[in-house]
Amino acid sequence: MVQFLIETSWWVPGYGLLGALLTLPWSVGAVRRTGPRPAAYFNILMTLLALVHCALLLWAVWDMPPQYEPLSWLSVLDLDITLSLELSRISVSAALIITSLSLMAQVFALGYLEKDWALARFYALMGFFEGAMSGLVLSNSLFLSYALLEMLTLSTYLLVGFWYAQPLVVTAARDAFLTKRVGDVLLLMGVVAVGLLAGDLDFPYLEAWAETANLSPLVANLVGLALIAGPVGKCAQFPLNLWLDEAMEGPNPASILRNSVVVACGAYVLIRMQPIVALSPVALTTLMVLGTVTAVGASLVAIAQIDIKRALSHTTSAYLGLVFLAVGLQQHDTALLLLLTHGIAKALLFMCTGSVILTTSTQDLREMGALGSRMPATASAFIIGALGSVGLVPMGCFWAMYQWALPVWRSSPGLLAVLLIVNGLTAFGLTRVFGLVFCGEVKPKTRRAPEAPWPIAVPMVSVAIATLLVPVMLHNWGLLPDWRDVNLAIAGALFASSIIGCGLGVFFYMGSRPLPQPGGLGWKSLQDFLSHDFRIEQLYKLTVVFAVAQGSRLTAWFDRYVVDGMVNLLGVASLIGGESLKYTVSGRARHYLLTVFIGVILGIAWLGWMF
Repeated sequence: MVQFLIETSWWVPGYGLLGALLTLPWSVGAVRRTGPRPAAYFNILMTLLALVHCALLLWAVWDMPPQYEPLSWLSVLDLDITLSLELSRISVSAALIITSLSLMAQVFALGYLEKDWALARFYALMGFFEGAMSGLVLSNSLFLSYALLEMLTLSTYLLVGFWYAQPLVVTAARDAFLTKRVGDVLLLMGVVAVGLLAGDLDFPYLEAWAETANLSPLVANLVGLALIAGPVGKCAQFPLNLWLDEAMEGPNPASILRNSVVVACGAYVLIRMQPIVALSPVALTTLMVLGTVTAVGASLVAIAQIDIKRALSHTTSAYLGLVFLAVGLQQHDTALLLLLTHGIAKALLFMCTGSVILTTSTQDLREMGALGSRMPATASAFIIGALGSVGLVPMGCFWAMYQWALPVWRSSPGLLAVLLIVNGLTAFGLTRVFGLVFCGEVKPKTRRAPEAPWPIAVPMVSVAIATLLVPVMLHNWGLLPDWRDVNLAIAGALFASSIIGCGLGVFFYMGSRPLPQPGGLGWKSLQDFLSHDFRIEQLYKLTVVFAVAQGSRLTAWFDRYVVDGMVNLLGVASLIGGESLKYTVSGRARHYLLTVFIGVILGIAWLGWMF
């Protein structure tokens, strides 16, 4: 039984891809009589099978060392390309989390997109999405991981552009795709370079090779920077961070996965590549700088947003910045723990967001209010998700942040300050969103808002229970420190930053005094500066966009006047020569032979003179 589960482990990503294929008759409109619902049921069934298979596989490999399952992909003459899957506690647990959240998101979509005419197409894309993610966490090959990251980029583009009739959606999908392509191209260069230097792309081989690799500083730095470029784009880190904000134009069920496990997949690949990245001190420093800038900057931007989904998406970038800092500090286990605790809590927050958007038909925080009494289940779930996202005892993120801070609080107090600032700003931002949505005065769009229907309520409550059980799971897995060994200074600082952030949020947005404008706090100029992402888009236009535009004009001029000019000159010369020679034609063969003979003699003489 165990061997059968290991040998069929490649079925886990295959279920999602099979579900996508089964939905094609409804997606392309070949089947209309039944409506699109059967396509959704097929895909949900495939995801359920993947979940059961993952659970059994985790049971099989829990007490075993990592198992490697080779998959022969291409064998032609002397070329033999074999892909490999790694089956370990970490990889299979990650696949189990992905399939679980995918199942919850797909059930959620039954209620959220109930009347959407393209429901079948959405589920086909979700199956593609799920297959790429579950295959990525099981991959044991850098080559396979890169290919699956490209699948994620494509599926992100298609899901963000799902409602393609809206111009803003098309722009968001295009920007998300092109922004991630920047990092993907550099990552491809790094993958090719590593393949040539190491001779193999399997992660265990690369880890062993990195221990003895003797690379020049220039080569190590260039390879390390190229390898981290892909995860920078996938995880929405500065300067490739704006795509996640724009991706919120897509359907909310896809945003549930995008902000919980999709961005985590990029960080997961970075963690797997860490032994190679560690060869370059410049790459590690770059990770820490980008992580710090993104963590603090995105936390500030989040508190100025008036769109509920964008406010939460920026907190995702901020937490991934902490993950980048952990990788830069070579805290691999802490980085994985952050991904786990943040992913579950953020999925719950986006489910609550979808419930609110569905019942109010708006994403603008200024048009919401007093939903707590009308949507008690959603409000309770949001509170649980918010508590699970900040450093409050005994929730999961508290222990992940504690593990993050423990090695650095003495040696790098500046990094500890970054953690406390991000935690406090996140607590303030989530309290702000809760106050604007569930408290305050009744607004026209919230006057008759009902509670979410069961397809939304069931997965939302299920993920809320999972969020509450995260500390229990961490305790059972032996990932929590003994309470007698807890550093009270660090724990107290984390708890205090959370309480201060929540307290300020309650004071400004949930008190009896009139509420200020979202994100303004009386400073209109600061609000505009933060709400527009520190004017990064204008910075792009003045730098990258300007350089690309000028380069395009230069290449267009060169193509028109140099390349085309040479071709046109050759054509005109041939035309003039032909017109001139036609008057010298005698029609006698001996004259032609004499001309050829003279030309051959002159050619031989020229070659002899040259050599």
